Amino acid sequence: MPVYLYTARTRTGEKTGGEVEAPDRRLALLQIERLGHIPVTVTDRGSVAAASTSEQRPWITWRRGPSRLNLRAMLLFATELNDLLASGMKLGHALNALASRQTGKAGSAIVADLRDQILRGASLSDALARHPRSFPDLFVSIVRAGEASGALQSSLAHLAHHYERVQETREKILMALIYPMIVLAMGIGTLIFSMVYVVPNFQEVFDQMDAALPLPTRMLLGLSGWTLHYGPILLAVTVIGCVLASRAFKTPAGRLWRDGFLLKLPLVKGVVAAGILANFARTLETLMANGVRVVQALDIVRQTVGNAVIAREIGHARERVTDGATISGPLAASKAIPPMLTDMLSVGEQTGDMCGALRHIARRYENELERSLKIFITALEPLLIVVVAVIVGFIAIAILMAVFSLSTGLSA
Repeated sequence: MPVYLYTARTRTGEKTGGEVEAPDRRLALLQIERLGHIPVTVTDRGSVAAASTSEQRPWITWRRGPSRLNLRAMLLFATELNDLLASGMKLGHALNALASRQTGKAGSAIVADLRDQILRGASLSDALARHPRSFPDLFVSIVRAGEASGALQSSLAHLAHHYERVQETREKILMALIYPMIVLAMGIGTLIFSMVYVVPNFQEVFDQMDAALPLPTRMLLGLSGWTLHYGPILLAVTVIGCVLASRAFKTPAGRLWRDGFLLKLPLVKGVVAAGILANFARTLETLMANGVRVVQALDIVRQTVGNAVIAREIGHARERVTDGATISGPLAASKAIPPMLTDMLSVGEQTGDMCGALRHIARRYENELERSLKIFITALEPLLIVVVAVIVGFIAIAILMAVFSLSTGLSA
């Protein structure tokens, strides 16, 4: 019968280890739990011995960067942990169950570290705070508020619901942009292929015939020659410009300019503003519904709202709230925040139902986001099709005009 080596934690958090005999790993885990321990690692002694004798260290090893959970993985973690806690499982056992799946993904190491921290006596919020790249302040703050109120499971349910909405919004935007991006990519690919391969082949024929060519054909041949000679330089300049622009947009002034420009760009501004304001309302509502203080909640929303212009206005409102002012008052003085939002916030403050008001605001701007997306796609799709048709049509007409001109000259 196989022998399994294990390391585990006792009920008091002390580390222990040993070996058990079992037909498979699942039964070995059950035996360890019957001993009153929480298993951390369980390995087959035979496989460990074989690995130690046959495995050779490679000459070159690649170091991976710190692992992190993306939005989808974080949503899955919150949902599954909430389900396990709702079934009556204790936190340590629930995290151990999630960590012992051995999916091979980078997030497994994070869940295993969370389990180890809990077994050492740390709170879940403190363990989550050790991984800021995976769990943002919003996640940590709501979990900490749930621990303080004794409603951790309810807090996880709110988090799962919140991130489900965020994921749905992102998927809506991504799905709406797939078709326009395909059209744009095909147009760019067609243009490059024509300039680099198709037009030069026709140019060889035209040069051999040594005849006068129409103006559109000469323009096309000149553009093709310029692309062949200066295309690599143009590509290098474009890449360098994108890199420099990306670095500039990471500075505070660059972020303010970019985000302010997006809020003024026709067609795009409706999508951007609706998405940001819906995110603002949903995040603030989730934080306040879980007992997070208003000042701390505004600070977290400022960091997660996703737009530097709106974040600056929220920061000003946070400073005023510390002086005893309402939230709607400072926000109403901002030109970046629409009056409808501040009016609904003011009603919520007067009635004492801020969470309900924020819920209505979020629903309002989520509907506005869907409408803005439809308008954006409805306008963008024909615009891209027209641009691609003009490019392809110009190339075709320029070549056909030259062919007709040459054929007419030959017949004459």
